[in-house]
Amino acid sequence: MKRYIAALALTAFAWMPSAQAAEKVTILLDWFVNPDHATLVVAKEKGFFKAEGLDVDLVAPADPNDPPKLVAAGKADLAVSYQPQLHVQVAEGLPLVRVGTLVATPLNSLVVLKDGPVKSIADLKGRKVGFSVGGFEDTLLDAMLKKNGLSIKDVELVNVNFSLSPSLIAGQVDAVIGAYRNFELNQMDIVKAPGRAFYVEEEGVPSYDELILIANKDNADSEQVKHVLTALQNAGTYLVNHPQESWQAFIKAYPELDDELNRRAWADTLPRFALRPAALDQGRYKRFADFMKASGMIDKTMDLNDYAIDPFAGEKK
Repeated sequence: MKRYIAALALTAFAWMPSAQAAEKVTILLDWFVNPDHATLVVAKEKGFFKAEGLDVDLVAPADPNDPPKLVAAGKADLAVSYQPQLHVQVAEGLPLVRVGTLVATPLNSLVVLKDGPVKSIADLKGRKVGFSVGGFEDTLLDAMLKKNGLSIKDVELVNVNFSLSPSLIAGQVDAVIGAYRNFELNQMDIVKAPGRAFYVEEEGVPSYDELILIANKDNADSEQVKHVLTALQNAGTYLVNHPQESWQAFIKAYPELDDELNRRAWADTLPRFALRPAALDQGRYKRFADFMKASGMIDKTMDLNDYAIDPFAGEKK
């Protein structure tokens, strides 16, 4: 009789595919794979997603503007994005919600040549400043200039597309806004044209999360999202405890990134990853929303729960 019951139990278990099959999840990246995505890559390569019952695809977009739109349309599960853009996109009506943080500090900066004529932001008066993406970057620049007694009208803006450091090194501009401190500064140093950065959060801009994970509003606190965030938290802990092993996993997955620039960027980005990716600093998000409104980037501030949540917040402790 016991053997018969055991056989029935095994048969029943065999007819439970959901207990065996990993759940497919698509995460759209903000750009091509780079060290900013370390926790995502480590979570995939070291089995943290798998341990949560997930089969995750990390997809680099053909157009970096597409991921938020695809998540909003329900055509992708999650996307990597940026906190400043989230405020604008939600104000425009996209049903997007921040569910996690990947890089917990700004990476954006204003960069000049270390040995150039610009020693302070005030020295930019009458000079050229290069930028890649209009809108938010000139808002950052304006705030930084105002803190130093200038305004956006005191400089000449030059669209250099994505040639930030090359245009600065070539003398086409005197400074660039939108340079990532973990990439452009290393890139400039490698070619023997070192730069100096002025950090946005030290020059009149409230601190914010550089890279975040966004979901459709209808899916924001789902079990799927919670499993993704649990895997990312475990990956972040592993990354900090085992940086070299994590780097080896990263370049095994993406061998084309095994060069000096990415090695330096990896080391510089390491202390900036969120160790509690789900955790939400409500005051920080509200302060930045106020900054966006005061800068004219959004017409009004919205209720925080409409665009940013901690998916675990409602669970009993």
